[in-house]
Amino acid sequence: MPTNINNLNKTVLMSGADYFSDQQAINVYYNQKNPIDIAKAKDEHAAIKNALEQAGVKVIKVDPPAGCQDGVYTANWALVRGSKAVLSSLPSARKNEESYAEKVLRNLGKEVVRIPGDVHFSGQGDALPCGNYLLAGSGYRTDVKAHQFIAQQLGYEVITLQAIPKRGFFGHGKSVINKDSGWPDSFFYDIDLAIAVLRPDLIAWCPKAFVPSSRAKIRALPGIEKIEASYKEATKGFACNLVSTGETVIMSATAPKLKAAIESKGLKTVTIEAKELGKGGGYIRCCTLTLDNE
Repeated sequence: MPTNINNLNKTVLMSGADYFSDQQAINVYYNQKNPIDIAKAKDEHAAIKNALEQAGVKVIKVDPPAGCQDGVYTANWALVRGSKAVLSSLPSARKNEESYAEKVLRNLGKEVVRIPGDVHFSGQGDALPCGNYLLAGSGYRTDVKAHQFIAQQLGYEVITLQAIPKRGFFGHGKSVINKDSGWPDSFFYDIDLAIAVLRPDLIAWCPKAFVPSSRAKIRALPGIEKIEASYKEATKGFACNLVSTGETVIMSATAPKLKAAIESKGLKTVTIEAKELGKGGGYIRCCTLTLDNE
């Protein structure tokens, strides 16, 4: 656990929404009948950056990768701990981001390693450090095979979790396969849509987002207090997709119940509304890659 629990996310990497689009609907949030307003998305992105900086976070800004519709979501580029970064392996619509992310991270002085073989890994979006624990998603954007490699490379104790799948026939049919990515779909395709680290001893999570075995794992985590978010706020308000410094939480403006619960623990909240960015299935956490995990 970090020596100072109020020392999270002090340096993050952000890009921009210049090429943000819904050309390929690679997750359940994309809806081409409700087009993205790029100008508004840029304003939302700028508001996130400003809120982070006002909270004392150092933001390293880079140009978004040209022509990459999801290049605004830097959290999916890698997982960084200390001087080392484990690079992501993304859906085909996002493949061009990988080489760009590798170049950016190397320019920042990081040792970049790739997971051997054809193993999916969604970076920090699906792997949230919580002290020495790593809350890691599986089954959608990340293969379980990636977890052992990450543990070896970065030294985390990996807690393998799985969110519930999206199902057809009004939630009672077979699991849905995304037609654009060819991968299984979920409203919690990345774990950062279902759980958030507020401090290493405090997390927020949506119990209904997880399969029963994963709910049991989370509840059993020792020394960590848990705040619950509702399914509605998690899916409609991106409640868990937040960034915390350990003192200030930059979070969705449309998750009032979770906001109140967080404030009851003595944390300050700053709220952002990012409806346009949300059309791509990402919010505040998705737009930031932490560079200084201990």
